[in-house]
Amino acid sequence: MQNVPGVTDHLKTHIGKWPATKAELVAACNALSDFTPEDKAEFESKLPDGTYNSADDVMRALGMEASPPVGGTPPSAPMPS
Repeated sequence: MQNVPGVTDHLKTHIGKWPATKAELVAACNALSDFTPEDKAEFESKLPDGTYNSADDVMRALGMEASPPVGGTPPSAPMPS
């Protein structure tokens, strides 16, 4: 995807409710004019069918890096002792 920052922003600020299904996410993406037809098609083809609880879930499903929780530790990082 060429507009990764745009995808991230859209998922985090413009999806009205979570959880959201793939169909709902694709419909929201297709309604936007700031994504190219190629990015829209890639989003739809790469996102597995399912229901997602957050923007980070979608980012992980797309193979993009999800942001750590606010004030939290990324899931792959070791916990401090």
